[in-house]
Amino acid sequence: MIRTAIVVIFFAAVAIAVLAMTGDAGSATLTWLGWRVDMTAATAALLVLFAALAATIFWRGLIWLLEAPRRAARARERNRRKQAGEVLARGFLAAAAGDGSEARRLAQKASVLAEDSPALVRVLAAQAAEAAGDLPAAQAAYSAMLGFPEMRLAGHKGMMQTALSEGDKPAALRHAQSAYDLTRTARWAWRAVLESKLEAAEWPAALDLVKGALERKIVTPIVAERARAALLAASAAGLEGSDDDRTRSQALDYAMQAARLQPGFAPGVVMAARLLAADGKVGRASSMIEQAWKEAPHPALWLAYRDLRTNETPRERAARLAGLASLSPEARESRILSVEQALIAGDPAAAREAARPLLSEDPTARIAGLMARVAFADGNPDEARAWIARGAGAPQEPDWSDLDPEGRAFAYNRDDWARLVATYAETGELIHPRLERAERALSDLPELPVSYVESTPFVRAAETGAPVMPIPDDPGLGEMLQPSVSEPAPRRLGLRRRLASVPRASK
Repeated sequence: MIRTAIVVIFFAAVAIAVLAMTGDAGSATLTWLGWRVDMTAATAALLVLFAALAATIFWRGLIWLLEAPRRAARARERNRRKQAGEVLARGFLAAAAGDGSEARRLAQKASVLAEDSPALVRVLAAQAAEAAGDLPAAQAAYSAMLGFPEMRLAGHKGMMQTALSEGDKPAALRHAQSAYDLTRTARWAWRAVLESKLEAAEWPAALDLVKGALERKIVTPIVAERARAALLAASAAGLEGSDDDRTRSQALDYAMQAARLQPGFAPGVVMAARLLAADGKVGRASSMIEQAWKEAPHPALWLAYRDLRTNETPRERAARLAGLASLSPEARESRILSVEQALIAGDPAAAREAARPLLSEDPTARIAGLMARVAFADGNPDEARAWIARGAGAPQEPDWSDLDPEGRAFAYNRDDWARLVATYAETGELIHPRLERAERALSDLPELPVSYVESTPFVRAAETGAPVMPIPDDPGLGEMLQPSVSEPAPRRLGLRRRLASVPRASK
């Protein structure tokens, strides 16, 4: 204010001086207590302006002196708030670091300094008690927070966490449900309630929770769709084995909804296709599997597709499977399916050609078994046995583990379905519980005859002295079995015998 007055008076003084020098300066007379002062009008105006400036400065100075105590109090309050903020920050950091004793000391100090932030002090006290391992004190602090509307949500969360740490799941669920009812956006409360429903296999209740979370915008639409698809598939799996027609119809409805929500979700599609085929709706089942194959090829899909029709010749079946593989030709499963359909068609040369791209990757047990079948169909049982030996120690494929030894796909228990719902909803990926538990899956290694046949390269080499074709796993084995060049082996056609896979005892 004083700066503004000085600027205004300065410009006014300049204007008066310019006016006095360029025109009539005028005259002014001041009479006071017998004194008379004569001056120009410009001088009088300047005196008035400077007197006003002096009065302003005096008044502001007087106000500044009178407000000094209040100003000092405000400064002390600012310092106290600054200290309280620092103490609270250090206390929360100590609690996060697990230093319970330091967090408690800072919480007590904050209770004195931060009188205007009781909510933060209570939260710090509760977290400090948790960090110190004093659960009763933490529960008391969180319980006290329930009495304040602005702290009620944090109190429920703290009570839920302390209840879980004590193994009291019912109490934790009560607090989570209360928090979910209290606010529309508490994702942690929704997740806790959902997990309890999944653990109890209450699929309809979990579906309602997912729909409510979508309405409250707790989850995105894509997460909600994936969660609903997995929950519907879990519901269908629980009803599929029933002998009641109405129950099976309900299972089909659930599976169809799951397939419509997520066309690439293999468990829902396989279940829906299986139930449709049982009702004689093979065409609809084929269309669903074809759509799923375009989205995400899975071995359970082509196996279900293969078994949709039972009244066709091998060549017809092979042609149908080739059409399925052509829907996603660059996918690895489509390349494997191309080999399978060639074997079904009885064309080992085409099967070997289709399997060539698979040889560039590290073989799994499934690929080793597939190559063994190709080799055996092509008339090379020794190569087939080498592939079987190689596959015995090869790793399993996660997707192939979804098929149990009886060939049933996705035969999950309710805990597996609960995990699948949570994982698939968040990531869009399947879990593989049979692989995790190291359980047996559908056999991927073929069973071949124990003894060699007479047409193998080993027998022909022994009779003719020709070089022996090496086994793929041991390129040097052929040199070991090749007869010496200086002493060619005689041909003894009359003494031909079967060569057993078990070596003969030395004499």
